[in-house]
Amino acid sequence: MSDTTEARVMSEARVGTVASTVKSPFMNEENTTKYTSLVFPGLTLERKEDHLLLAFPSEVDGLSSAVYGGGMIRLTRAVNLFVNQDYECSDPVRDMENKLREWGYPAAGCAGLMTAVPLELAAIAEEDIGSAAIFCCVTSAAGNAARAGVVRPVLKAYQPGTINIMLGIDGQLSPAAMVNAAMTAVEAKAAALADLGIVDTENGLTATGTPTDAIVLGVSQSRRYHAEHVYAGTATDLGGAIGRLVYGAVTTSLQSMQARKDG
Repeated sequence: MSDTTEARVMSEARVGTVASTVKSPFMNEENTTKYTSLVFPGLTLERKEDHLLLAFPSEVDGLSSAVYGGGMIRLTRAVNLFVNQDYECSDPVRDMENKLREWGYPAAGCAGLMTAVPLELAAIAEEDIGSAAIFCCVTSAAGNAARAGVVRPVLKAYQPGTINIMLGIDGQLSPAAMVNAAMTAVEAKAAALADLGIVDTENGLTATGTPTDAIVLGVSQSRRYHAEHVYAGTATDLGGAIGRLVYGAVTTSLQSMQARKDG
């Protein structure tokens, strides 16, 4: 299946006042397994048997909260591992290391996330804003939605992230702008949950995420746009695009997951 055909497998996520074109390339009769970015040259997302593989064309600056390979590191790939709801999560780092060896991926330069969301429900949104190109992939469900800022039970062990965001930006960002980009993405995720009316089941308040959400950001630092971003808040072109793409992808992924449950 061609990339052009894949690009037609899309939906319009329209909630609140924001509209963003979102693709679900792995939900089709052709059983598509690989998507090539239309805006970030050489970036690919593959649906494997038990994981999503986001492969960068070359090493990028990374920032993530991933259970494996988190922090500020140099990245060449990110994986989103599918695990069952009853996954025994006492040592997720060891489990991810074992999986990387099984798949034949070098441990260095890899960020590893975990999800209980069926991989074919991954939602993709991307945009070239003229000074950078942004690729966004989200897997999400809200069965354990939670609100930040209130007292709630504390998890004693790691559990697979329910809303996982993988961002790739082709362009130049300062370290501060990278942190700002992650902040904007999380704000957009919370806005999507609010507009969908998703609440924390512990208290009935509007949810802002789940207890185990994760994000990974990879920035190429390419000079092809001849611009460096030092901010990525919602009032900037970059931050505005990040917000739209994450909002749309989270919305579509959550709606797809709900439709699967209802189906």
